Amino acid sequence: MKTADFYYDLPEELIAQTPVEPRDSSRMLVIDRKSGELTHKHFYDIIDFLHEGDCLIVNDSRVLPARIFGVKEETGANVEFLLLRHIESKRWETLAKPGKKAKPGTTFVFGDGLMRCTVAEVTEEGNRIVDFECEGNFYETLDRLGQMPLPPYIHEKLKDKERYQTVYSRELGSAAAPTAGLHFTNELLEKLKQKGVKIGYVTLHVGLGTFRPVKVDDVTKHHMHSEHYELTQTTADLINETKKNGGRVISVGTTSCRTLETVAKKEGKICASEGWTDIFIYPGFEFKVLDGLITNFHLPESTLIMLVSAFAGFDNVMNAYKIAVEEKYRFFSFGDCTLIL
Repeated sequence: MKTADFYYDLPEELIAQTPVEPRDSSRMLVIDRKSGELTHKHFYDIIDFLHEGDCLIVNDSRVLPARIFGVKEETGANVEFLLLRHIESKRWETLAKPGKKAKPGTTFVFGDGLMRCTVAEVTEEGNRIVDFECEGNFYETLDRLGQMPLPPYIHEKLKDKERYQTVYSRELGSAAAPTAGLHFTNELLEKLKQKGVKIGYVTLHVGLGTFRPVKVDDVTKHHMHSEHYELTQTTADLINETKKNGGRVISVGTTSCRTLETVAKKEGKICASEGWTDIFIYPGFEFKVLDGLITNFHLPESTLIMLVSAFAGFDNVMNAYKIAVEEKYRFFSFGDCTLIL
C-alpha cells in the first residue's frame, strides 16, 4: 500500500483554528464500518449510539505547556525550547530553535531568571538533552512560563490553555493533546454514566512524532515514534468484564486505540501493562480489542488516517473524508470528529 493512496484534497479554510463552544456542539460524522453508511450528527448525539454495558476508554494524559522562550546567557540571543520527553529529575529531551545556538555546555535563561537550562548533549536526531534548574516546583514554574505546543497548522493564539486539555486530563506528560477527547464535557460524561456506559482510563503521553509526516512511498517501511503508555488493572478488569458481558469497547482517540492494541499484542490478552509502544496500525492490521472508535479528521497521508482506514475500511474512510470536505466539516485538532461503529 502506498502513502499516496491516503491523500485527499483539503481546502485550507476547513482547518479549524479555534475550538467550538460548548465542547460537545462539534459535528460528528457517524461511519458504519460494515455498510459504509454515513450519518451527520453533533457530538452531543453520541449518547444515542452508546448502550448500557458499553465502555469508553479515554486517554487521561495532560498536555505540558511545553513551549518556552528564553535567551542565551552569554549573548542574549533569543531561543525557543520545546519539551519532548522527560528523562529523569529535571533532565529533558527537547527541540531547540535555532539549534545552532544550543551547543553542549551552553546555558539559557527563562522568565528573567525564574528558570535556567544547560545543554548536556545533542542526540542523533538533532534534539537537545538539557538540564533545567529552578527554585520551587518545576511543573508550577513551567506552567507560569510555558505556552501550549499547538500543532503547526494552528495559527490563532489560544485564549484559554484548558481548551487544549480534555476535561478528564490528569497525568502530565504529553507534547500534544489526545484531541478526540476534547469534545467531551463533564455533563455529557455524567449522562453517559447514568445510561450505564462505563468509563475506563489509560495513559499514553503523546509525542510530537504524531505530526511527523510519512516520508516513504511504501507504507510498511515507515518507522513509528515511541510513546510511553500505562494500562492499569482497574481498566483491564473493566475491558474484560465488558467483553464477557457482550458490551462494546469504544476507544476515544487513536492514542487509546494504540494503547489497547499494544497491550493485546504484547501480552496476548488485556491486563495491567506499562511500557513504550511504537505500534504502527495500517490496513491489514487485525484488531483484537476495539469495537468502536471516536476520532477527529486527520491529515492526508498521515499514520493516523492509516489507522482509521485499518479499522473502518480504506474505501469507507476515503469516501467519508470526501463527503466531510463537501459538507464543510472542520478538520484536525480543534475540528469535528467521526464515530466509527
